[in-house]
Amino acid sequence: MQFITTILALIVTLGILVTVHEFGHFWVARRLGVKVLRFSVGFGKPLAMWRDRQGTEYAIAAIPLGGYVKMLDEREQDVSEAEAAQSYNRQSPPRRIAIASAGPLANFIFAIAAYWVLSVVGFVTIAPLVGEVTEETPAAAMELQSGMEIIAIDGRDTPTWRHVGMALLQRAGEQGEITMTLSQDGQQVTRNAPLNGFLAGARDPNPVLEFGIQPWRPPVPAVLGEVMDDSPAAAAGLRPGDRIVAVDGEPVDDWFALVRLIQAAPGQSLDLTLEREGGRQQAAVTPGSRQTDDGREVGHVGAGVSAIEWPDHVLRDTRFGPVAAVPEAFSQFWGDTRVTLVAVQKMVTGLLSVQNLSGPITIARVAESSVSSGFEDFIRFLAYLSISLGILNLLPIPILDGGHIVFYVIEWVRGKPLSDWAQGLWLRVGLGLILTLMILALYNDLLRL
Repeated sequence: MQFITTILALIVTLGILVTVHEFGHFWVARRLGVKVLRFSVGFGKPLAMWRDRQGTEYAIAAIPLGGYVKMLDEREQDVSEAEAAQSYNRQSPPRRIAIASAGPLANFIFAIAAYWVLSVVGFVTIAPLVGEVTEETPAAAMELQSGMEIIAIDGRDTPTWRHVGMALLQRAGEQGEITMTLSQDGQQVTRNAPLNGFLAGARDPNPVLEFGIQPWRPPVPAVLGEVMDDSPAAAAGLRPGDRIVAVDGEPVDDWFALVRLIQAAPGQSLDLTLEREGGRQQAAVTPGSRQTDDGREVGHVGAGVSAIEWPDHVLRDTRFGPVAAVPEAFSQFWGDTRVTLVAVQKMVTGLLSVQNLSGPITIARVAESSVSSGFEDFIRFLAYLSISLGILNLLPIPILDGGHIVFYVIEWVRGKPLSDWAQGLWLRVGLGLILTLMILALYNDLLRL
């Protein structure tokens, strides 16, 4: 069932972003008088097709990993003299640049609109309060303490943990110092620490944890929030609301201590002491066994934790009016764009590992996770992926929009296009680069599995 959900999440995610991207090309081409023959979401055999009054075919195809807008072009087919002026190849370089740029621009506009919607609808976030600090890390060198709130990093405001992670990721692989502005007991302090190549070569880094910060969280008591049917917990008679106070006589401080004890005892009978309705009872449970991603056998009982209640002082209700949401949306868009550009630059220069490249499998898994997490996470994921898609397509690589734009700029400057031989050579080089990136991204996906 989860596999089906993951595939559907991938199809919906790519379907939305590809439609937005190709609509940008389509809309500008139409406005500039270029005849569009087909607008396709997906590749391969069409599953559905219809035609508008201007003769454009709209198709939904079987392979949902992209799409295309096919325009009238004398280089690909015979064109009547009456329609020659509507051919793409007859357009001036500035017009072709506008059409090629419209797809990435549509992705950027979509991201800004998504952030505007999130800003108007509003959402509750958790303030970035420091919990535990790991020794021999930049956070320890900075002498961070539990309870400090991270206000800014290198002068950029960090109202949420997402902002903190983005700010730290921008410094990946660097030397020099990083500066944090913190709040403690109502007073602001500034701390510095050397980076020493922080995150250099890391694969799928978690910037916050690897900086040495465990985010603060309220105590999580060992209280059951749910008990799954036909699980070891249900067989032991456990119920939602039960508070586990001891396992085999060993006191249980919180939920995480309970999880550690259960995971360490697959197939072994455990004597639980629990509180229920004001009294104490005993129960015996035998954890089942399952294998983790790294091949370890761990125990599980099929029970979930009761919902955590966050204190009001760490909650931030972020909401803007329709007008105030506009600069906020642009700010979020530029923040994500800057992080993406820095990440690309650092992978090219070797400061970040190319193992951070992701392909369709990772996109599918993250899409499914964001859908499960709710509206805000899914829209934010769509926006970030839309920005990444726009930036990727603007790279000056032949067969991508950016590569075509380079050709058109050269033609504009020279007054004539490059020779067919030169264009063909660079297109083959571009195809080789794209195939290499695709294979590398797929390989990284398989490693993550």
